[in-house]
Amino acid sequence: MNDFTYYSPTKFVFGRGVTDAVGSEVAALGLTRVLLVYGQGSVERTGTLDRVRTSLSAAGVAYVEAGGVRPNPEVTWVRAAIAQARKVAVDGVLAVGGGSAIDAAKAVAFGTPADHDVWDFFAHGARIESCLPVASVLTLPAAGSEGSGSCVISCDAEERKLGVSSDVFRPKLAIMDPELTFTLPPYQTAAGVTDMIAHVCERYFSGVGAVPLTDQIAASIIRSLIDAAPRVMADPQDYDARATIMWAGTLAHNDLAGCGRSLSPTVRAGGWESHALEHELSAHHPQITHGAGLAVILPAWMRHVWKADPQRFLLFARDVFGIEPACDLEPADEAIADAVNCAIDELQGFFQSLGMPASLGDFDLGEADIEPLVTTLAQNKGERFGHFMPLTMDDCRAIYRSAL
Repeated sequence: MNDFTYYSPTKFVFGRGVTDAVGSEVAALGLTRVLLVYGQGSVERTGTLDRVRTSLSAAGVAYVEAGGVRPNPEVTWVRAAIAQARKVAVDGVLAVGGGSAIDAAKAVAFGTPADHDVWDFFAHGARIESCLPVASVLTLPAAGSEGSGSCVISCDAEERKLGVSSDVFRPKLAIMDPELTFTLPPYQTAAGVTDMIAHVCERYFSGVGAVPLTDQIAASIIRSLIDAAPRVMADPQDYDARATIMWAGTLAHNDLAGCGRSLSPTVRAGGWESHALEHELSAHHPQITHGAGLAVILPAWMRHVWKADPQRFLLFARDVFGIEPACDLEPADEAIADAVNCAIDELQGFFQSLGMPASLGDFDLGEADIEPLVTTLAQNKGERFGHFMPLTMDDCRAIYRSAL
């Protein structure tokens, strides 16, 4: 187990009806006026936003609304919200929604006290040194942003989607009510589960050898999601399955599944190769849901890199799917290859069983779309990146091509 630093300051308030406690919990943080950040209508239609407004008012917390965050949140919206936050002098930011709303809220929170443009943090290496407190009411489990030190924002003008990491903007509070997810469309539920599994896999395949305790935590999160997801597809109001998915999303991305797997104590575990490859898809084509893109990219990346460490993939195959190489029936090399490829097929088959896409062709992308993706990927990541198997741009072309 490598050295690590683990920091998780978020207060998680989890359970039935806890949405109505958001006002008292926000007030307990010492906040008196918050910017209320939300998406493009679902929280309004379901009544969740009204519950939040009522709870804030009852607790004496003033709020100013900033709605309209889109999936794959865009920096132009963030800039406008920062101007609004400064004008009314809020002392905190409260997101109501999923990862897009929470990431937008984070960017507003550390962009508001800055003396330069917020995009400088993402594109030009500006250091995040101060931040308004961030809180959230989670309605769409997926990104794990409610408990993570990660934030991803797009810039349509540059066709770039970039992330930053810092404990400075980890949320202080996460209100997590599984009943809010009963009305989620199946596609959003499936994309969220896919994103969670990818978050675990990025850490699991981090270029570090076995870390048994952390590895078992990671495998357990994935197995729990594989068990719970079909249950909510069959019964969207299965509370226990919804609760499992909601909590798994947090554990998948609050760095617990990476403890001891990082190459440096203060750096997040993993090279995040699949996420980098997918970010180009949704930067160039914002209509692509992040999790749906990962359903195609993650298995394609696995098939390209597994030979760099077959034993790591065999461990994954055994602990997640119960697959062992049949070395007594066929040559060892063939048995290993069959076991690994079977596990990757099982993972992709699970994604597809939830209604996720099988190929980039399902997004109407073809060979002509690959080179623009590689061009901005090189701009964002350099000519070579990654930990498990450092990828060249030729590797990335091959991965995209195999996913068509």
